Amino acid sequence: MWTLQTPPPCRLQNPYSSYRPRPISMSFGDSSTTTTSIKPFSRNYNESIQSFCKKGQLKEALQLLFHEPNPTQRTYELLILSCSNKHSFTDALTVHRKLIDDGFEQDPFLATKLINMFSHFDSIEQVRQVFDKIYNRTIFLWNAFFRALTLAGHGLEVLELYTHMNTIGIPSDRFTYTYVLKACVVVASLSKGKEIHAHILRHGYHRHIHIMTTLIDVYARFGCVHNATCVFSEMPEKNLVSWSAMIACYAKNGKPLDALDLFRDMMSYALLPNSVTMVSVLQACAALAALEQGKLLHGYILRKGLDSILPVLSALVTMYSRCGALDLGRRVFDQMGKRDVVAWNSMISSYGIFGFGAKAIETFREMIRQGVSPSPVSFVSVLGACSHAGLVVEGKQLFDSMWKEYKIYPSVEHYACMVDLLGRANQLEEAAIIIQDMRIEPGPKVWGSLLGSCRIHCNVELAERASRRLFELEPTNAGNYVLLADIYAEAKMWDKVKQVRKLLEAKGLQKVSGCSMIEVKRKIYSLQSVDEINIHIEQIHALLLKLSMEMKQNGYVPDTRIVLYDLEEEEKERILLGHSEKLAVAFGLINSSKGEAIRISKNLRLCEDCHSFTKLISKYTNREILVRDINRFHHFANGVCSCGDYW
Repeated sequence: MWTLQTPPPCRLQNPYSSYRPRPISMSFGDSSTTTTSIKPFSRNYNESIQSFCKKGQLKEALQLLFHEPNPTQRTYELLILSCSNKHSFTDALTVHRKLIDDGFEQDPFLATKLINMFSHFDSIEQVRQVFDKIYNRTIFLWNAFFRALTLAGHGLEVLELYTHMNTIGIPSDRFTYTYVLKACVVVASLSKGKEIHAHILRHGYHRHIHIMTTLIDVYARFGCVHNATCVFSEMPEKNLVSWSAMIACYAKNGKPLDALDLFRDMMSYALLPNSVTMVSVLQACAALAALEQGKLLHGYILRKGLDSILPVLSALVTMYSRCGALDLGRRVFDQMGKRDVVAWNSMISSYGIFGFGAKAIETFREMIRQGVSPSPVSFVSVLGACSHAGLVVEGKQLFDSMWKEYKIYPSVEHYACMVDLLGRANQLEEAAIIIQDMRIEPGPKVWGSLLGSCRIHCNVELAERASRRLFELEPTNAGNYVLLADIYAEAKMWDKVKQVRKLLEAKGLQKVSGCSMIEVKRKIYSLQSVDEINIHIEQIHALLLKLSMEMKQNGYVPDTRIVLYDLEEEEKERILLGHSEKLAVAFGLINSSKGEAIRISKNLRLCEDCHSFTKLISKYTNREILVRDINRFHHFANGVCSCGDYW
């Protein structure tokens, strides 16, 4: 463990200066004469060792090291680097021991290199030992230690050391702030991140692009989009990394339209996007189901030669699939010369959201046959696919194989998938038993999966149990209250519905409004439930009313059970016609060409009435309609949905 020791006052030493060779006592025969000279061949050995290191011949370099009585600082620097490059921990320990024997243990420069090397090997104890031995600690050494601890997940230790460093008067530099900010993410402390932000402003580092870009990323990880936007807008200078960080912040925090707008602004400054930028922009297109804009980006990627970069290709697979073009996603996947686990996960997940569970399992097994080990995300993807397809037996087998075959311990996400799988299949009691037997604390995702399943099967008793836990874990999440109210409404328990609504009002919470996105002629349009602002709203309502009346004559019966108010049937039907997905479908019918597919993405689960309505619309208008809700894809064609009414 590291010790908090104040270094004795001393003159600051240049951390990059070499140590002078130590005098060597040499006796000849009976003479006791002492000389301070170096053997004539020692300099050549140093040069040879360094040459071997540069050529990647570590073994040869180490053989010479034990014949060199006076290795230089530069020799040890290259040996340390060579051990990292060769991924040889055994040789790293050998070099470290020899370095100590040769009197370099107190060299701050080499100690910094050693810390970086042992961090490369994930040997945090060795890192601490090196740090503890040094009393003349330079800022370079502190930064290397902070970096190593942060990478190893010891964020709290970094923050404690940072406080101590300030106490003993060592000033931070831009690298210090970067590592300390990242430590705030590790310990999930937004308040500490804001405190470090204040330190940065107080010490005049707000003009450093690198620090402020890291700060944007920190706020993005905490979902603080407003804070990140303020930091970005106040930056006196911005580079490509800064723009990319802000675009990623929008893309990953539910603001894909802002991500695309900012990307266009960046391009207007003649900044050429790199692979990191393109991944975020593709994620934004995927969130919006913006297929045409995604295709334009694909063309740009091909022109700029970014199509050999694995993260970009994986993002393309996901983009096409989430825009409803699964065949194009598969084509990109098939053309990849090399596939890592992320690429395989993208394809497995793509099959999953379309409800092709068997195909997802087949792809998962093909990945393993090709020698790619599954990651925890792989199991989240394939278990999710089983859930959407109702493959209970297969899902159980895969879940059991996680630890037995791949030594992956199930996380909260995996348990949530299993609860969802069993719950959707109306095996709610077994789902409850899984939660009861969990070795880790069930989080909101697990209880939320159970509550969602209770909503599908109208299980009031289990819903109340799940909601009680969710109200404790997420007291400000209005969605949980709405789900419980939905279940009470389904059971005609109107007094209970009123109680939940009063609870929402008392807590000052509001139901998340339904919002649907649709791309028409390469432009993205957003339609809100009960939208009275849209300039096309009268035309949309007129078309929906006409379609509703005509379809009623052909057997359509509005499913008013989902309306949470005890109203007349006619008023309930009017509310149903205001749902955002219906508005988007009508908008698409009005503004697209005959026979053109309509693609919609929605922020909430597709309701039962909209599902029935869209099935009939697809048949009545002879249109292909693709709707991606928060859970999966629904592909409507000729009056049938790809989900088979299981969602």
